[in-house]
Amino acid sequence: MEQFLTFGIVGLSTAAIYAIIGSGLVLTYTTTGVFNFAHGAAGMLAAFAYWQLTVGWGWPVPVALVLCLLVLAPGFGLLVERFVLRPVQGLGEAERLVMTVALLSGLIAAARWIWDPNVPRPLPTFFADRASIHIGPATITWHQAVTMAVAVAVAAGLRILLYRTRTGAEMRATVDDRALAGLTGADPVRANRTAWILGTQLAAVGGILIAPTVTLDASQLSLLIVSAYTAAVFGRLRSLPLTFLGAVVVGCTESYLTGYLPQNAYLPGLRLAAPALLLFAALLVFPHRRLRGRDRRLRQVPVPTLRGTAVFAAATIAFGVVLASMLSDSDLITYGPIFSFGVVALSYVPLAGYAGQISLCQLSMAGIGAIVWGHLGGHGQWWALFAAIGISAVAGALIALPALRLSGVYLALGTAAFAVVLDRWIFTLPAFHLFGVRIALFDQGSVEMAGPRLFGLRLDSGSDVMVFAAVCLALASLGVAALRRGRFGRRLIALRDSEAAYATLGGNLLVAKVLVFALAAGIAGLGGALYGMQQQSVTAEQFSLLAGLPIFLVAVVGGLGAVGGGLFTGTALIGPMNVLTAVAPWSQNLVAVMPGLAGLGLGHYPDGVVSGLRSRWEPVARDRIALPALLCGLALAYSLWLGDAINGWTFFGGSLVLALALRGWATTRQAAATAIAEPEIPVEWWGVRRAWRPEDEEVMDRGIAAHQ
Repeated sequence: MEQFLTFGIVGLSTAAIYAIIGSGLVLTYTTTGVFNFAHGAAGMLAAFAYWQLTVGWGWPVPVALVLCLLVLAPGFGLLVERFVLRPVQGLGEAERLVMTVALLSGLIAAARWIWDPNVPRPLPTFFADRASIHIGPATITWHQAVTMAVAVAVAAGLRILLYRTRTGAEMRATVDDRALAGLTGADPVRANRTAWILGTQLAAVGGILIAPTVTLDASQLSLLIVSAYTAAVFGRLRSLPLTFLGAVVVGCTESYLTGYLPQNAYLPGLRLAAPALLLFAALLVFPHRRLRGRDRRLRQVPVPTLRGTAVFAAATIAFGVVLASMLSDSDLITYGPIFSFGVVALSYVPLAGYAGQISLCQLSMAGIGAIVWGHLGGHGQWWALFAAIGISAVAGALIALPALRLSGVYLALGTAAFAVVLDRWIFTLPAFHLFGVRIALFDQGSVEMAGPRLFGLRLDSGSDVMVFAAVCLALASLGVAALRRGRFGRRLIALRDSEAAYATLGGNLLVAKVLVFALAAGIAGLGGALYGMQQQSVTAEQFSLLAGLPIFLVAVVGGLGAVGGGLFTGTALIGPMNVLTAVAPWSQNLVAVMPGLAGLGLGHYPDGVVSGLRSRWEPVARDRIALPALLCGLALAYSLWLGDAINGWTFFGGSLVLALALRGWATTRQAAATAIAEPEIPVEWWGVRRAWRPEDEEVMDRGIAAHQ
């Protein structure tokens, strides 16, 4: 009984922290309509800042607390609201969600940059020098007592603020209808600002309270938010009492699993994955109302042309051949993931771009594909690649079945929970037998990989595997483009536009979601197998949730509806970053922050970078002189490199200069031809008889101003 009470007190103390963090999450969502995936990262930064002030610089604890909670946390909340969320307030739910995921990735990378993760940073508990409190057979430390008291105070304070003050009413009204709230005298901007300040302060309180009891690690502290997610979902993202109840369930479950879970090689990961399992169960069991602040700002998904897709596929293969022939063996391993990560990123196009289903576990599906190839394709058997695709597709279909009733933020949470379960438990399992069949995953280590054997040829070298990966990316891109042009692609677009309308018109939601999840998972599994071939050995950590966030962010920035987003993601994620690290080794930490910064820039390019690149380079593709000149110039430069007349840097630099020069020339020629051929169209027919141009708005504004 004494042990039961001891673990119960530990669980309640942990639950108090989860309740504080979860209540801040609910507060932010209830008042702004934005689900903040970076909420835990804000608490992580506060914990590091508190350690720096108290342990690192020796400041008094009261002074450090005042500075962290009343200066740094509110300041950080103001910065996030003003420069991160306010610019995308007019965008859709998915874009706002991506911004918070980008903030999470960037903050983790920034914390690792500032505080070396290899240096231990122990943090003492509050009142550690005082004797514990004894209540019968149970013992409570002063830190635990303070934690539970703070949780009670937070609950009471938030209840009074939201339901007994004008500020609280203003905050709750803003998310329902910003314009109507403004007409009543409320200030929506002020309400959002207040919510972000309070939410960040609560995250900071939770981070400081939990830091002394865990390792001060950026990733670990940030992922503690999974437990707070679970508590918030218990409260259905709006009820503070139910959020606190959910926190008690999560905290006590973790504590009692620690004390009573049987000791064997298969169950230690279960305790770590328990919050994610509870989150997934809560998402499926509890009813969910319509997401607050949700809107349907959908953007048109372009239909790729057959000619353009074929040219893109050929260019992808040519790019792979050039890279494979020019890079050294070590560089082939470094830059090889351009195409394998490109395949993984391509899986987001049918899933998120066409069907509108947000998934954060695609790299986990890639991990399944890598496992299958590593164990079945040890001797390069070609059929093992199809097995990797098929088994990954089955895993994706299994995710789609329970996630059928989820969408938007809830679906993102569900897939993130699934990825965490794989990270913390499934991928860490030793080999086991199921129905007499031995099943091995990463087997608590690494999995060795080999290249494929095709048509009697063994693709073992790094250059062979890179060309093979480029061919796979080209073929997958052709398949995704054909999907968009076909009947099923149009059905997926209809599913994205309105699930209710799709079902009303006779569409089968279950079949559509299962098929698109399976398709996307199969593509990701192919990417994982290719990645394993290039790296020759992979571990479970390479397919974690945090490792997949940069791929997701760059894919979104590239444009989820663009078939070229796969190659763009792989190139942008691997190419410039590794080049920058090689040229300036000191920039390694800066490179780690770049995917998060790219995601934060989404508000400036809501249609995606790929569509902008396509429009800028279209004059070259359509010009009968510029395109042949570019191809001949590239062929000449490659011939000079083969003859050792120039080096690789000169080849790439010269090719870039030639391409930019021809693009400028072709753009000028196109503009001149358009001006000559196009008759004068009255202003009232702009946008009807000819396409609307960006400069037309300025012309209209000047005309209106001149007549006022």
